[in-house]
This record gives sequence, structure tokens and C-alpha cells, in this order.
Amino acid sequence: MPRYRLTIEYHGGPFVGWQRQAQGTSVQGAIEAALAALEPGEHRVQGAGRTDAGVHATGQVAHCDLGRNWDPFRLAEALNHHLRPAPVAVLAAARVDQDFHARFSAIHRNYTYRIVNRRAPLTLDAGRAWRVSNPLDAGAMQAAADLVIGRHDFTTFRSVQCQSASPVKTLDDFRVERRGDEILCHLGARSFLHNQVRSLVGTIERVGAGRWPVERMAEALAARDRSACGPVAPPDGLVLTGVRYPGDANG
Repeated sequence: MPRYRLTIEYHGGPFVGWQRQAQGTSVQGAIEAALAALEPGEHRVQGAGRTDAGVHATGQVAHCDLGRNWDPFRLAEALNHHLRPAPVAVLAAARVDQDFHARFSAIHRNYTYRIVNRRAPLTLDAGRAWRVSNPLDAGAMQAAADLVIGRHDFTTFRSVQCQSASPVKTLDDFRVERRGDEILCHLGARSFLHNQVRSLVGTIERVGAGRWPVERMAEALAARDRSACGPVAPPDGLVLTGVRYPGDANG
């Protein structure tokens, strides 16, 4: 059966997350329903990242197997037709080899977390960013972020429901960028633990707010204890921005 790689964008607000669940609508389920409209029968879509409820994507990648040979452009167009009005769009489709796996073949994932640092409530960006009303020091946040870059035991910064076999991960990038009243946190790694990005961002927010000294970030990491983590940032500001594979540009 031909296998296709899909690059997907979605607003996570209406969904229970990427992964299909017994209750509620998932992004995976919406795409599988669109595939069934093209080729009747049961379909399974495998995604690169299992984003939580309320988390968005501009560069999620998934793969699926189909019974007929689709022109990739026409496949993307047809899926987008059947996905409406759900806030999900297939940005691109490509034919790939059978050994391609959206999750297990990935060599790097990028997330961006968006904070809007202002007193006024969000209007146009409601549901798409975390509003923090008190002033934040982006420089202090970067200093804290620098302390967790590299290979570490991230037990402090993962959900107690995390199913990963090991808490040890290598965080390649953690950059804090201020643009006016926005603070963007860019994180990159081969893979992440459940809630790792939101836990890290929520913790450096405490540093930026002056509630934690920078050094406490290193202490929290060394504790290897979930209770040492700061508050977990809400899902609204988190976006899966890209997934890279062998053979991709910069891959």
C-alpha cells in the first residue's frame, strides 16, 4: 500500500489532543475520518508528536497508508475538503517509502511557546498564547533556560503520567526571545517527555517574574523530583512547529 507523509497545521482548542481517545474529538480522529471519506474503511494515522488538549501545531507530521496511488497535491486538497470545518489543514503531502514512520523516524522536534506579557486581556490571541500580566525579565528566563540545555535526567519536568521508559533526554536548544510584549520560548530536541516543554516554560516564568532566583532552576533539575517543578504553563501557548527526518534539509 502506498504510504504518504502529511504535514499538518491545527488549532488545538476544540480537541482532546492529537491522539484518538474514547471520549471527545481528536486531531488524529478527524484526519482518519477524512481519509475514510476518500477511501471507505478503517484508517490509522501515526503522528510525530502526541500533543495534549489545547496544544497547537504548524508543523506536525503524520503518515498513513492508502489503497490507491494518489497524486500528493490532490490528496492534500481532498483531505482539506473533508476536514472542513475542523481547524485542521494538511499543508503538504508526499509519497514516502514503507520504512518511513512519522514518530520513530524523526530525528528532531521543535516547539515554540508563546507568552504575551501585558496587563490587558487577550482578544485576537485568546486561546493561542499565555497571558502573563506581571512584568517578566526575558534575560533572567534565558539564564535559567541555559542551565537545563544538554543531556539530563528531566524527572522534575515530566508529568507523572509520562510513559517514557527513561527520564533522560538531551535538550539541544532553549532560546528565549522577546518581541515587544511577546516572549517566545523555542525548544528543540530529538524527543520530549510528556509535559516537559510546558513544565520548563512554567518554571522559567517564575524566574522571569522574580519569584525564583536563576540558580533554583539548576536545583530543581538536580532534585529529580516532580514537586520541585514550577507551575506547568497552560497548553494555549504551545505550538509544535516542526519535525525533521533523515534526508530533510538540515537533516
